[in-house]
Amino acid sequence: MTLHVIARLRAESGREDRLRTALEAMIEPSLAESGCLSYQPFADPNDAATMVVIEQWTGPDALDAHFATPHFRHVSAVLELVLAEPMVIDRLVAE
Repeated sequence: MTLHVIARLRAESGREDRLRTALEAMIEPSLAESGCLSYQPFADPNDAATMVVIEQWTGPDALDAHFATPHFRHVSAVLELVLAEPMVIDRLVAE
C-alpha cells in the first residue's frame, strides 16, 4: 500500500525564506530513506507564506520511521520557530 502524505505549512511573516530552506534541506535525506518513494515541497504562488510538501511512502511504518530520523527531528525544531500555525498533515491511500 502506498501512503500519500500532504503536509501544509504556513510561515510567520518574515520567516518564509527560512521555511523554504528548511523544507528543501529535507529532500535529499528523505529520499535516501528506504521507505520514501517521493518527497517534494511546493510553494503557493499566491501566498509566499504557504508551502505544501507532497510525499509518497511505502506505508505507515515507513512514515513513522521518517518521523524518528535525525533530519526530521531537526526540521521539527526549526518549524517550531518559523510556523505561524501548526502543520497540517493529511495521510491518503488509494482505494
